[in-house]
Amino acid sequence: MHKFIFLVGAISSLLFLSCNKAPATISASTDFSTLEQSVITDFTNNIALNAYLQLSVNATQLNTALLNLSNNSTDANLLAAQTAWKNMRAVWEQSESHLFGPVEDNDYDPNMDTWPTDYVQMDSVLSSNNALTVQDIQGFTLSLRGFHPIEYIIFGEHGSRTAAELNSRQKTYMISLSADINTSCNDLYLSWASAPVNFAQQVITAGNGSTKYAKRQELLLAITEGMAGICEEVGEGKIQEPFDARNPAIVESPYSGNSTADFKNNIIGISNVYMGLNGGKGLKDLVAAKNKSLDNTIQAQITAAINSFDNITLPFEEAILNQRVQVQQTMDALAILKETIETQLRPFIVQYITD
Repeated sequence: MHKFIFLVGAISSLLFLSCNKAPATISASTDFSTLEQSVITDFTNNIALNAYLQLSVNATQLNTALLNLSNNSTDANLLAAQTAWKNMRAVWEQSESHLFGPVEDNDYDPNMDTWPTDYVQMDSVLSSNNALTVQDIQGFTLSLRGFHPIEYIIFGEHGSRTAAELNSRQKTYMISLSADINTSCNDLYLSWASAPVNFAQQVITAGNGSTKYAKRQELLLAITEGMAGICEEVGEGKIQEPFDARNPAIVESPYSGNSTADFKNNIIGISNVYMGLNGGKGLKDLVAAKNKSLDNTIQAQITAAINSFDNITLPFEEAILNQRVQVQQTMDALAILKETIETQLRPFIVQYITD
């Protein structure tokens, strides 16, 4: 997600409010308060922790695939590495819908996902005498570290890389890049799941002992702001900047042709947060309990934004030149969703989540 400018170029099953009359001992406000906690707990376990665990697993799988490619440079192993890279990107991009906490505070995002890259700059590093160890990688400028230099190596400048083209320097670079990512993803997961940070506990206990979020409202606003933020990042940054410039070189994932999938996964991440995952509660349950019309609006706008990407049938690098109407329609759908989140969902949280 991190944009870089070159000088050269976010109760296991809770009772729903139903047509049945609630027991006299349980007030409506108590029911809503319980629902708030369920949403927070399910967000923590089903979305955030699940995403970061899967990211760590996928990082290991990518590293294994790249090692296999390095040791046996066949086109089958190259395809396996490319697939592992795309699988990891899907989880990462969906997790950007809740880009707060350690992922932001500890710079995991820029360390792994700075873009755009400059293949001339990467070629210069590859032709240098730098040993390309993991420690070297960690000292590089951010655009030479993370997902996208790996993308360049295994897909090639125009996405036409063959296994036979890979040389020893490229293999050394991609393995060190992958080891660096593997460490970052494992550390990111542990920062949520384990002491001393145990950020998941700070989230679950929001408004009830958390030293990070004194009120549940603060946490839910952070989640909401993450949703609006990724709408802005995708619509007004990742898409609009290369669209306005008509410049395929500054898209997020130009070598793999994966940019549109990246963007769609960002918005699928919003859907995960709002709708909930794996049978858990989402923000929709809070909104629907107080304002079903707003819930219907938000759900429809999320669906419309996600579906709009399917109209972009060309690789994004070509679509900004030859499918400009479809790309504009996606930007419009994202702008509408962002506005609703900021002007209706956020005020809803402020009004109804007061504890």
